[in-house]
Amino acid sequence: MISRNRPGVIAAIFTFMAFVFVLRLGQIQVTTTEWRDYAARLTEEREPVMASRGLMYDRNGALLVSNIACYDLLFTPRLALNRIDTTALATLLGWERERLVQEMDKARKYSWYRPSIILRQLPPEAYARISSELWRFPGIRAKTRSIRSNLEGLATHLVGEYSETTARDLEGDAFYTLGDFKGKSGLEGELELALRGQKGIRFHMVDVRNNYQQPLSEGRMDTLAVAGADLTLTIDLELQRYAQQLMQGKRGSVVAIEPATGEVLVLVSSPDYDPDLLVGPGRAHNYDSLLKHPGKPLFNRALRGTYRPGSIFKMIQGLVALEQGAIQEDTRIYCDRGIIGCHGSHTYDNLNEAIIHSCNPYFHEVMRRMIQHRQTGSHFEDAALGLSAWTERVKAFGLGTNLGGHLPGAKSGFVPDTTFFNRVYGKKRWAYSTIYSLSIGEGELLVTPLQMANIAAAIGNRGWYRTPHAIRDIGGQGKPEGSDRRIDTGVPAERFAPIVAAMEAVVAAPDGTGKRAQIEGLTVCGKTGTVQNDPELEHSVFMAFAPCVNPQIAISVYVENAGFGGTWAAPLAALLIEKHVFQRDTTAYPDRELRILEAHDPFPRHD
Repeated sequence: MISRNRPGVIAAIFTFMAFVFVLRLGQIQVTTTEWRDYAARLTEEREPVMASRGLMYDRNGALLVSNIACYDLLFTPRLALNRIDTTALATLLGWERERLVQEMDKARKYSWYRPSIILRQLPPEAYARISSELWRFPGIRAKTRSIRSNLEGLATHLVGEYSETTARDLEGDAFYTLGDFKGKSGLEGELELALRGQKGIRFHMVDVRNNYQQPLSEGRMDTLAVAGADLTLTIDLELQRYAQQLMQGKRGSVVAIEPATGEVLVLVSSPDYDPDLLVGPGRAHNYDSLLKHPGKPLFNRALRGTYRPGSIFKMIQGLVALEQGAIQEDTRIYCDRGIIGCHGSHTYDNLNEAIIHSCNPYFHEVMRRMIQHRQTGSHFEDAALGLSAWTERVKAFGLGTNLGGHLPGAKSGFVPDTTFFNRVYGKKRWAYSTIYSLSIGEGELLVTPLQMANIAAAIGNRGWYRTPHAIRDIGGQGKPEGSDRRIDTGVPAERFAPIVAAMEAVVAAPDGTGKRAQIEGLTVCGKTGTVQNDPELEHSVFMAFAPCVNPQIAISVYVENAGFGGTWAAPLAALLIEKHVFQRDTTAYPDRELRILEAHDPFPRHD
């Protein structure tokens, strides 16, 4: 019986299976989107649309950093089919044939159908030379991309670097994909989120060989890119250009600040470098060369260079001593050169005269009075207590801090404190006789050129400053919140009178050490410094503000290995002060300008 019905049973089973299969197929096609979506993913491609990066302008609206077109060369292996003349293409690109073959092999290993970049960031002029010949090479095509251009190569250390993302960048932010670029340092890095904008997305269909077919949904799903925010910097481009010209052939820095606002007018680190060296196909080689250059052009001396302040620190010593009551304006101190060396013919100065003459014994005694109070009966404990109070007062002027941190990469310098000396010498093993070199701005004390320009601003304002910053506006929204916060030094305005008068005399007096900074019709208040570095290679230092009342500019100039502060740093600063205050296209002191322009390291020892 069963055997007679077997064909029917088998037929029924197959019929049932076919019915289930058709039912399931209909369910998949009609009632669910799972497989339809999967099929779409096989033929749908998302192409990111890069946003235009925000531009950078100076305080007067002059364009500083822009975006320019460059070209990547792409190679699609399946289109070449071994018909490409690698020798001819290598010659066209200026490569060795082995290098080209290696790049093509990498592309084949990555994908036979997808294009791979074999040459990045070809400048327009270089692309123009080869574009008419590319048709000869199947599988080779060009794709336009945008790169950054510092139009005149100014303020490169402040602007910073914009370069290709690394593996770490890709891991840390899903915004980036392989081959993207981002800001890595300076303002480019600090304000990356504002500058980069938002990517758009373009959807289209491709076949199994990745050939473009048509837009998806007639482009209705596409999203537009949103351009990055433009930046208005506080830098004065003309003043920056002039400062860089004056610093050519020299090592050092120039920082200028508008005292009333804290806006940075000039920031120069010399030697500088051409920012175009760090874009394009030669970037890796150029970066390595710059890194090995003896002048360290990649190092930002203005923000990260730390120096002993030398004699220019004596103004702070005087102000702190006045505020603590250790001295009065008319306090006279004998110039005992048996304690510490000095120069000049003075013998018994008050505070004003001690600053003019830069009397080392005077400030040695001033700091001793602040440190050794004889309060506890222990020489060592008195020194520890005195130094703690002194450190706190010095830091109120911004030393030992990053001044608010609104300039990317700014170092804090170093103000030694009780903890430091306890670690170096041991607790109750040191006293003022151990640390007296701090009194004249030497020893362990370290400052940055930015901090010294800020001190000039604080003195010019008679006791306060605004945190230095370089951004005036981001995308029409104004300055970043808190970037220009007012800081009080804690020294009353009336205490500054003898200091300001002395700084005026340093420049105005016939025998003043800063007389080469004199400008007719303008009162310049300054202080020279000759900072110890090597017996034959002192740094020439000058800081100043002008005019004396309601100053428009505060400036610090460091010229490394140049000798006396009044010889090179002071006249260089004067040229910049003159240009800013009087807005002159040409200087009234052409001989001074020519002398500075022609000077270079090594400097004359007796000039």
